[in-house]
Amino acid sequence: MRLVGDNVEMDVYPLAKAQQIANELGLDLVEISPKADPPVVKAMDYKKFLFEQKKREKARKAKASKVVNKEIRFGPNTDDHDYEFKKNHALRFLKDGAKVKAYVFFKGRSIVFKDKRKILLLRLAQDLEDYGKVEQMPKLEGKRMTMFIAPKKKKK
Repeated sequence: MRLVGDNVEMDVYPLAKAQQIANELGLDLVEISPKADPPVVKAMDYKKFLFEQKKREKARKAKASKVVNKEIRFGPNTDDHDYEFKKNHALRFLKDGAKVKAYVFFKGRSIVFKDKRKILLLRLAQDLEDYGKVEQMPKLEGKRMTMFIAPKKKKK
């Protein structure tokens, strides 16, 4: 076995000798490359290695961006003032980096006017195009017409 590691003379040893050297240093013998000729083992503190690996993984997860979804709900008879109010909420959500799910719910026979509601959602997308891009165009699902808007990436 080829023995590598800190404070270890790198050389080829029989398994028993490599184990003895690692024990004298108070380290563990870890197989790095079993398919190499001869196989490579490393003398290291394995528990410390696992601890540092977990620490790196935790730091990587903390840096990962978390996607937040916010919903904006429009009724079948949304007025201009209500539209502006909800548009401003959507704008704030996009600036904060959250995805926006805008939907219109239909009650009773109001589903007959689905074209007017599609125009409302497309108008919202057009008003917010400087801050977000449409991920999914308005789509009718049951008694809801849904559209997704994702925030645009901030330029550094």
